[in-house]
Amino acid sequence: MTGRANTPGGRDRIWWHRTLRLAAVVLGLWAVFGFAVHGLVVPLNSLVIAGFPLGFYMAAQGSLIAFVVLVFWFSARQDRIDREAGVAEPDPAREERPQ
Repeated sequence: MTGRANTPGGRDRIWWHRTLRLAAVVLGLWAVFGFAVHGLVVPLNSLVIAGFPLGFYMAAQGSLIAFVVLVFWFSARQDRIDREAGVAEPDPAREERPQ
């Protein structure tokens, strides 16, 4: 090992690489839920749930639910990356309170 990860610049590069990789994954998932699911609307319309075609439901509701879940997952994952790199903002809920 070259020891670059132990230097401040090496940690920054690792943090930045992990952050970029996470952003790429999130953008890829966003594209799948934003475009690919909508491309499957016509074949899914043959199934009806609660009076609505499944394709309509997936396009109108399923994508929105996926986006909200994606935002919370991204936030939690980025917070973990930041904490491991030592650049996270302090979280008062995680600090011990004096007795």
